[in-house]
Amino acid sequence: MLAMAGLTGAIGVMAAAAASHTGESRNLAAIASVCLSHGPALLALALYAGSTWLTRAGLLLAAGTGLFAADLATREWLGHSLFPLAAPIGGGAMIIAWVLLAFTAIVAGRHKTGSF
Repeated sequence: MLAMAGLTGAIGVMAAAAASHTGESRNLAAIASVCLSHGPALLALALYAGSTWLTRAGLLLAAGTGLFAADLATREWLGHSLFPLAAPIGGGAMIIAWVLLAFTAIVAGRHKTGSF
């Protein structure tokens, strides 16, 4: 997950640079935004590793972010989608990962153990 955090951050910076140098591109701006916001989240989850549920949330977040960014990149440079509904599936995976993270925090709070 730590490697995915690094790759996600790097992709976000590259997409931001590409968007600024190639003109207005909604796809590149979206890739930059998603990757630069989820990369640090993946980093935090990787560093807080130890819980099965946090690991699952992190892996789902990584997969969703990768799929979403790959679909937008394919649209940007090849002119078509990676496969039908790829971006919505990736986005849905990211949403579920964030909900899973919140659920894990709530359950851990109820147990008052202080750990996930």
